[in-house]
Amino acid sequence: MAASGALGTFRLPPLPTIREIIKLFKLQAAKQLSQNFLLDLRLTDKIVRKAGDLTNAYVYEVGPGPGGITRSILNASVAELLVVEKDSRFLPGLQMLSDAAPGKLRIVHGDVLTFKVERAFPESLKRQWEDDPPNVHIIGNLPFNVSTPLIIKWLENVSQRDGPFAYGRTQMTLTFQKEVAEVDVGVVHFTPLTQPKIEQPFKLVEKVVQNVFQFRRKYCHRGLGMLFPEAQRLERTGRLLQWADVDPTLRPCQLSVSHFKSLCDGYRRMCDEDPHLFAYNFREELKNSKRAGPEREAGRESRSL
Repeated sequence: MAASGALGTFRLPPLPTIREIIKLFKLQAAKQLSQNFLLDLRLTDKIVRKAGDLTNAYVYEVGPGPGGITRSILNASVAELLVVEKDSRFLPGLQMLSDAAPGKLRIVHGDVLTFKVERAFPESLKRQWEDDPPNVHIIGNLPFNVSTPLIIKWLENVSQRDGPFAYGRTQMTLTFQKEVAEVDVGVVHFTPLTQPKIEQPFKLVEKVVQNVFQFRRKYCHRGLGMLFPEAQRLERTGRLLQWADVDPTLRPCQLSVSHFKSLCDGYRRMCDEDPHLFAYNFREELKNSKRAGPEREAGRESRSL
């Protein structure tokens, strides 16, 4: 493991280009995995600069692929770079980078959704939540198939201050690509807040947000209604919107964080009044009603005989 106090500027020696690595190891982006390779080192350098000064930092890169962003991170004079890659096709190219950067690059063949990063770096890096962010960074070029579940997992980790956030308010610099066939890349830099905007349990916030956005083109009352059993749906949805002071004809994308705070606070109040409410799942109710339909029909037929 690299020493955190090591000083000096590190640069990788001359290496084959990413395009040459792809050709050498016969790599191809897998459409079913929504993979897209970043080949331009100038672009990957620009992405890494968005993370700020990484000198002597400990960096966790998710989904390095053929190693474009990996090279730019190593050239930023980090103390240590940990990469987690699920696709074994990329391991030989990453090993080539590791050989060129002795003691700098650690490769894990695994799944970012299950990897325990809280055990990966020295305990001395940990900071109190209210302090400045630790010298630990997450950087990644996220494919579509993993971006949503991974972001949701990390948001839950933030709320519980575990996973990558066991070290403190770990910063994230992530790229999101529009389509596999396009080269447009959006770079987003996240720093967790010291205090959440919505002070409710993560699972409750997640449930409210998911229900609202499942009908993203409809008025928000449509999705909110799915929080409640059909028999009380109209009345309870109206009560929630009234308590939250939210216009029922707003569409999900028009709702602000303060709107969601009011909705989550209102829903929590209703769950406290009805302990069974949070466990309600409208899909289960729909499935049961469909199953009961043929049974009722069979019962009528038997009685008529």
